[in-house]
Amino acid sequence: MESALASDPSPVSEETLARLATLVSEKAENAPRFVVGIAGPPASGKSTLAAALVDRLGARAALVPMDGYHFDDVVLKAKGLSHCKGAPETFDFAGFASLLKRIRANEPEIAVPVFDRSMELARAGAALVTPETPIVVVEGNYLLLDEAPWRDLGSLFDLTVFLDVERDELERRMVERWRFHGREEAAARHWIETNDMPNIDRVRAKRRPANWVV
Repeated sequence: MESALASDPSPVSEETLARLATLVSEKAENAPRFVVGIAGPPASGKSTLAAALVDRLGARAALVPMDGYHFDDVVLKAKGLSHCKGAPETFDFAGFASLLKRIRANEPEIAVPVFDRSMELARAGAALVTPETPIVVVEGNYLLLDEAPWRDLGSLFDLTVFLDVERDELERRMVERWRFHGREEAAARHWIETNDMPNIDRVRAKRRPANWVV
């Protein structure tokens, strides 16, 4: 999955990435399916870290982004949620939880939807999780959110990672993100203040403990 911002730096050093990959490899050695959850606020670098970890682990690992379960804009409008796109309520939690349970059950072939930023919609069946990929790296803002129903995901992960980034830095990155995507500055600032930052604050304030905090 592409980074939200093409020039996003890696959120961790090569040394930390290597340590994480080694830890995952060791813990997953005798497991038919090992699931890693990488969580953090918007713009924290989850997608970048998850993709780098999967690349480091090689063909035995698969990437599953939570964004594939974002409600389409048509659904958000019908639900009256267009103003808070990206909030926990704007995701198909039940569908995402069902996917994780299927992954956990080690089903033979599982189709995964992937969010396409160029079209602002999810492409169904855009990736596969197979028995040849016993390690699954899941990334998303709300994997460790300590709110119902999100807290029920806890038992579905073998190892969790949280990216802890300062609020001011996250705000700076959001400004850069919307500039990169060409949104007019005044509109971008309004969206950041009324939507992005509340989501960031929610993730930072209400999270369950992670096995590894970066």
